[in-house]
Amino acid sequence: MPRGSSPKRERQYEHIKESALERGESKSRAKEIAGRTVNKERARAGESKTAGRTSLQDMSSSKRGGQHSHSGSRGPTKEQLYNEARQKGLKGRSAMDKAELKRALGH
Repeated sequence: MPRGSSPKRERQYEHIKESALERGESKSRAKEIAGRTVNKERARAGESKTAGRTSLQDMSSSKRGGQHSHSGSRGPTKEQLYNEARQKGLKGRSAMDKAELKRALGH
């Protein structure tokens, strides 16, 4: 955290860091996630001297939270898609490959 940051941002940093550790992230990765998130929120609120374009124009961290969960860089796994298809009662799901499951589910 930068020097002179508010107690609110300090609490926010600690909360995000602890949440990341509980999810199984390494200590250094948890610190990175917390730092980036808090710095983005500071930029959006006008609390930092400089702010990147994406910090100001992208959706806020709180709104985005969870939207990318369990998807990784290539989207959901075939198993995750299959389970979603099973929950929706999609017929023929066992014979489908990953691309077919994505199409059938509208991903």
